[in-house]
Amino acid sequence: MPDCDVAIIGAGVIGGSIAYELASRGATVSLFDSRGAGLGATQAAAGMLVPYIEGFGRPILAMAARSLGMYDGFIERVARDSGIDVGYQRTGSLQVALADEPIDGLIATAACADAAGIRCTLLDGKQARDADPQLSPDVRSGLLIPDHGFVVAIGLLGALLAAAIKRGALVRAPERVGRISRRDEGVELQLEGERMNARHVVLAAGSWSGQVEITGVPPLPVRPVRGQLLELSSGGPPLARITWGSRCYLVPAAPGSVLVGATVEDAGFDERPTVAGVHDLLDAASDLVPSLRQAAFAGVRVGLRPAAPDGLPIIGRSKQVPSLVYATGHFRNGVLLAPLTARVVADLVLENREDAVLSTTSPQRFGEY
Repeated sequence: MPDCDVAIIGAGVIGGSIAYELASRGATVSLFDSRGAGLGATQAAAGMLVPYIEGFGRPILAMAARSLGMYDGFIERVARDSGIDVGYQRTGSLQVALADEPIDGLIATAACADAAGIRCTLLDGKQARDADPQLSPDVRSGLLIPDHGFVVAIGLLGALLAAAIKRGALVRAPERVGRISRRDEGVELQLEGERMNARHVVLAAGSWSGQVEITGVPPLPVRPVRGQLLELSSGGPPLARITWGSRCYLVPAAPGSVLVGATVEDAGFDERPTVAGVHDLLDAASDLVPSLRQAAFAGVRVGLRPAAPDGLPIIGRSKQVPSLVYATGHFRNGVLLAPLTARVVADLVLENREDAVLSTTSPQRFGEY
């Protein structure tokens, strides 16, 4: 007899969302993470829900927009089942250009959004500053998208895990899964000092997905991309919404607190913050909102985002190990894509139902996985 229906490797926001969705549908779930819950990309995620800034015409947009449409219901369920008030706001985003920056990109994005029926407003400098008086006088244009928002990523993960546990899920973190092996019915997981069997396994270990050995299957081409995220404490008036410039973004994640992110660095598995990264973000943030020069520096977080070669997530069933499903490679969009990923994976694992999104995210686009 299997020890559980589904073993999930990776206890970040993707793994936590999948665990919650599966447990909500009655599956017995064990969730593993070699480092501990939320200590990968999730710990340095600003929680932005901003698909229409990611670029029209890209395959990620359709997935991201669909997942954003699920977010209200997703948060309502998680908050109800966990009893935890998740920090979630849909106050919109304001993408701005400074005096020395071109506005062609804002105009093009506004035109694409308008053609797609997405609410947005192109603003001149004065209108942008009226929308948020904290902005620099150097702001010359802005694009307001009211449907955007953010969620506190660590708070969301805590609520997801609490809700999953209430539904019977077992969270084993930190605990490392070293190897996955195919069996006649399901898979065997090699843990530290023991083995366990599961009907299915979901590999959602983010940047560390390639470090889990899968017998007879090569590791996926997922690489870590370092992101540094700053937290500032400001006693001034709060920002009205997410503010996005060419060099950084600002998220008013909590009263008196602003998150500033985020660097994109190919640094391997080096999780150390750098002077250059912190300096560049502080400089960019102060150019957008001059009053932040007087803010207190509350800290820096570093996360490793899992990136596939084409920038798209890797979600789908393994052909070599049919009981294995991949859910990794979400890069900068893990929080945004969490509701959609959880639903697609649960449908595939429990009902063998393939969502249309899997034609884009299949691991087989990189070979025989």
